[in-house]
Amino acid sequence: MAEEQALEQPHPTMTQGKLKNKGMSLDPYKGPCRALCSCITIFLLLIGVTALTLWLVYRPQKPQFKVVGAAVYELNMSALPLISTTMQFTVITRNPNKRVSVYYDKLSTFVSYKNEPITPQVMLPPLYHRKHSTVAVSPVVGGTAVPVSLDVANGLVMDMAYGVVGLRLVFFGRLRWKAGAIKTGHYGFM
Repeated sequence: MAEEQALEQPHPTMTQGKLKNKGMSLDPYKGPCRALCSCITIFLLLIGVTALTLWLVYRPQKPQFKVVGAAVYELNMSALPLISTTMQFTVITRNPNKRVSVYYDKLSTFVSYKNEPITPQVMLPPLYHRKHSTVAVSPVVGGTAVPVSLDVANGLVMDMAYGVVGLRLVFFGRLRWKAGAIKTGHYGFM
C-alpha cells in the first residue's frame, strides 16, 4: 500500500505532467526584456570602445604658454592702497597636438602679485591655434588703478627696492578642441 501511494504522488520536480523550471520564472516578458537589455549593454560597450579609440588616436594635450618678454611702462603707488600700472608681456603659445586644433574664446588676462590682481582684466580677441603651431601674443595690461591690500603694497615696494619683483601673468577663458570635423564644447581654463 505504501508503494502504491508513492507511485501516485508526483515526483517533486513534476507538476501536472510538466517539469518545474528550477529557479526560473515562466514570465513571457522575460525573453524580450533580456534581449533588450543585452542590446543596450552591447550598444553602450561599443560607444565606450569607440570613445576610447578616438581619445587614444587624438589624445589632446594642453597648450603651452611661455613668457619671453616683459616691459613695465608705469608702476604708480602714490595713493596707497591703489596701484596703477601698465605692462606689456610677450607670450609664446604652442599647440603640441598633431591632430587637434584649439579655439580660444573669451580670452582674458591680468597680472597678479602674491595671488592678488594688480591690474584690471583685459579682454583679448578670440584666437585660433592650428595643429602643431606656435603663436605670439603681446597684450598690454593695466591702465587704471586697482585696490590692493596693504601687505601686497608693502611687499611690492620692498621687492622693487630689492630689484626683483615676482609677477604672475594669468590667462583665463574658454577653449574648444577641434579634431577633424568634431568640435567639442567649451572648457574653462586658467
